[in-house]
Amino acid sequence: MSVPRIAIFDSGVGGLTVARAVHARLPGAHLRYLGDTARLPYGTKSAGTVTRYALQAAAALLADGAHIDALVVACNTASSCALPALKERHGFPVLGVIGPGARRAVAASRTGHIGVIGTERTVASGAYQQAIAALSADAVVHAQATPLLVGLAEEGWFDGPVAEAALHAYLGPWLAQPGAKDIDTLVLGCTHYPALKDAIGRVATALLGRAPTLIDSADAIAEELANRLPSALAPDPAGTVELLATDALARFARVGGLFFPVDRAHLSLVDL
Repeated sequence: MSVPRIAIFDSGVGGLTVARAVHARLPGAHLRYLGDTARLPYGTKSAGTVTRYALQAAAALLADGAHIDALVVACNTASSCALPALKERHGFPVLGVIGPGARRAVAASRTGHIGVIGTERTVASGAYQQAIAALSADAVVHAQATPLLVGLAEEGWFDGPVAEAALHAYLGPWLAQPGAKDIDTLVLGCTHYPALKDAIGRVATALLGRAPTLIDSADAIAEELANRLPSALAPDPAGTVELLATDALARFARVGGLFFPVDRAHLSLVDL
């Protein structure tokens, strides 16, 4: 039986949080990950530009003609606008991160008030709002763009005074608004954000007066892949990890190593 092959892409190192969860859940799969570090962030780009980037990233992951069993769009921004084009272009399963994140948020919320933080493009797309509304008509979604957090994660500044200041600047005025004070579940709507999970949780708890449930979709994506590819659940020495970046390979290895054991992967530079 051939080793299942899973391709994953993101705008940078943030999607390695998804790769880490997938690798832990499906240790018998071959993973190929692409971080488009030359063109990040995606969150400030137009939907058309992000879709073009996503199609190019998928093409690069398939460049050697290898069979792919599933493609994971680990970028929330690309998931919000590029999934239809990717699914139309390719015959294998294409999974985004918004649906799984929305399902977990609805299941976790007791009040029905769900907060979403993400990039400008993800928040403006309304993708989480639509996904959550489709699951629960009574849910109230409060969304806030927090784009600077991507840069902090890419720098490896997961905590400390700079991260705290940025979080207070974004979350303070937002969580003081009527309705937003009732949030009990907070979706980390960017795959970079789990790197700042401790700081986000601490600041949100201080502002709300209670600890919200933090949701990221990495584990949910891994579980969905496990259901699709049960042969990858058992460890297999043929299962390998390949990491690709479009720029700044040394920096990708340094910061990416905080998300994922880069030293155990084959790392190379690609040009889109």
